[in-house]
Amino acid sequence: MKPVMKSENRGNRGERPFRVLITAGPTREYIDPFRFISNPATGKMGYACARAASRQGWDVILISGPSDVAPPPGVKYIPVTSAREMREAVATYSPDVDAVIMAAAVADYRPEKVYPRKLKKGEDRFTLDLVRNPDILEELGRKKDKRILVGFSAQTDNDIDKARQKLKSKNLDLIISNNISSPGSGFGTDTNQIVLIERDGTCRRWPLLEKDEVARRIIKNIEALRFGRM
Repeated sequence: MKPVMKSENRGNRGERPFRVLITAGPTREYIDPFRFISNPATGKMGYACARAASRQGWDVILISGPSDVAPPPGVKYIPVTSAREMREAVATYSPDVDAVIMAAAVADYRPEKVYPRKLKKGEDRFTLDLVRNPDILEELGRKKDKRILVGFSAQTDNDIDKARQKLKSKNLDLIISNNISSPGSGFGTDTNQIVLIERDGTCRRWPLLEKDEVARRIIKNIEALRFGRM
């Protein structure tokens, strides 16, 4: 795991602030020192959630894969690269938080073998064996305790059905479903059109919005869960 980078801490009013851990960005699963498996995630949605949570007055831990987005001021920022590094960081910090928002696009698979030197061009075909990465969200769901657990489900088809299945199988309180093939909702955009699904299956469909506004609404819904208003 890479070193923790901290920004200045903000004071509180004598009581412990609500603590949230947010993951963001993609992971990179290296094949050799120069090549890796990844996805087009930029971290914009996760970083927007971190900004919104910080503005809410919460203590924020942001664990991020590689991203060009600047970490918001006032958060504890932990950069990671691979899925296993993210898993380690989440396992380290999640026991002491009140909520987890898993917005990162974690690679499902990684190369079974990582080559220590750059692979040279050879045969016309090259076979790469992949193995499953740990399912961080599933692991969190198994030891959820009283934490509020929020997941994301980015799909290209049957997005609501798949999100509902994920909500149940991973023991989540909320899941954010979006169809990444819809205009304005894919990776790297500044907007998102999502459906927020509650634990009882209730859907809240939002129009296409700036990601900062989507994040503000997500934080508002977590705040409602926190005080039992949902």
